[in-house]
Amino acid sequence: MKRLRRALADEAGFTLLEVLLATLLMTLILAALATVTAQWLPNWNRGIARVQRAERLATGLDRIVADLSVAEQITVNGDAKVPLFDGAELSVTFLRTAIGPSTRPGLEFIRLIEKADSQGLALVRERAPFQPMPTDGQIRFVDQVVLIRAPFRLSFSYAGPDGQWQPTWRGQPQLPDRIRITVRNSATGQVLAVSGAVIPHITAPAECARAKNPATCVAARGGPQQAQKEEQQL
Repeated sequence: MKRLRRALADEAGFTLLEVLLATLLMTLILAALATVTAQWLPNWNRGIARVQRAERLATGLDRIVADLSVAEQITVNGDAKVPLFDGAELSVTFLRTAIGPSTRPGLEFIRLIEKADSQGLALVRERAPFQPMPTDGQIRFVDQVVLIRAPFRLSFSYAGPDGQWQPTWRGQPQLPDRIRITVRNSATGQVLAVSGAVIPHITAPAECARAKNPATCVAARGGPQQAQKEEQQL
């Protein structure tokens, strides 16, 4: 009986030693994991944030390119002589066919403009239903959607048939042949590789499309302004 009790006591002591060693080993493993996690987790979070910013930038650029490529050569009323297209470095306003699940078929005003909010500068897309209006009428834009936010900033420039880039496009008889979108990192000023140019599908008036010589029709409409531009250059 004494031998049995001694054997059981030895087994109990050995089992307790195993538990202590296992606990110590688990503590060391958890401490090592905590140290490694503390080192790579911040880098992981920064990497995820960069990927998310890149995805948002790509989505915003896709929306901008899709809008500008289908800009319509349409006036705001029957008496207007030039189509609605107001292009500046930090904003552009134009007409396009309405899109969206809750919109009615027709046209809508679109404005892409840089604005400031509590989170900094952002490029915002605004829309408004189209209806004939005076040439100097005010458009009430709604449905503001942020497309691109800091640290990225966008600027626009425009080129006509002569291929010369200019910072504004207003009061022209036709839409620009190309619209350049320049994307910069606002922190460094570096121009990003995603910058590019958009070619609108429609750049000539509808009556020129029905003319016998469309090229002559477009040139005739742009003639007075082109001549004035050449005089200013001289």
